[in-house]
Amino acid sequence: SYDRGKTWSPRYWLPNFGFEGVWARTDYLVKNSSECQLFLTVKNPDDDVVGRGRCIAVRTTDGGKTWILDGLIGPAPAGTSRIMPSTVRLSSTTLMSALRSTSPEYGGISIYISEDDGKTWSLLSEAVEWGPTAKTTPASMVKLQDGRLALSYGDRREPYRMCAKLSSDGGRTWGPELTLRSGAGNFDFSYPRSVQRTDGKVVTIYYWNGGPDPASNTRYIAATIWNPPSR
Repeated sequence: SYDRGKTWSPRYWLPNFGFEGVWARTDYLVKNSSECQLFLTVKNPDDDVVGRGRCIAVRTTDGGKTWILDGLIGPAPAGTSRIMPSTVRLSSTTLMSALRSTSPEYGGISIYISEDDGKTWSLLSEAVEWGPTAKTTPASMVKLQDGRLALSYGDRREPYRMCAKLSSDGGRTWGPELTLRSGAGNFDFSYPRSVQRTDGKVVTIYYWNGGPDPASNTRYIAATIWNPPSR
């Protein structure tokens, strides 16, 4: 749509890229009027557990009419899950993505890097490590005006906090954890999206749970506006 949703173009099909299923989370990088990259979650062919999968990078060069597979973001052996990416561009060829990761030994947020515009990826760091029994959440990663990276995410262990970390070396290491908000009603919260304002403050929007009963209707979309600490 080019008129704020009043009219729409014909629909174009997004293929499965050879996988059994595709889950389209909101993660994309627009280059120009014709070219865009999407970062998607697909079913891991070696795993039949619902919700487990791996991430892929795909691209269109004709405004969405056709799509090609760029590359697979990290390995995905059976029993693991690396899903729900959040990707930023660091240069004309360098991409970085934060993945929600779980395995029998690990739960947390893994950082992958590509230096060939999404074709090949390698593990750069483990930004957040919770352990195998943790209820992990996806993250939102943004590149700040001063060049640092900011990662926002939820910690689903009591006291149920929205958190953030900063990296000053391109995602290789991450600073101490910052608490943006604490005291959700239970573990069912998070799924953030962050953006930096022109005044330097970061707006993190997320799904919040205000009641202790998982079946209650006290869920809503909330926001925290925070100022990243100086270097």
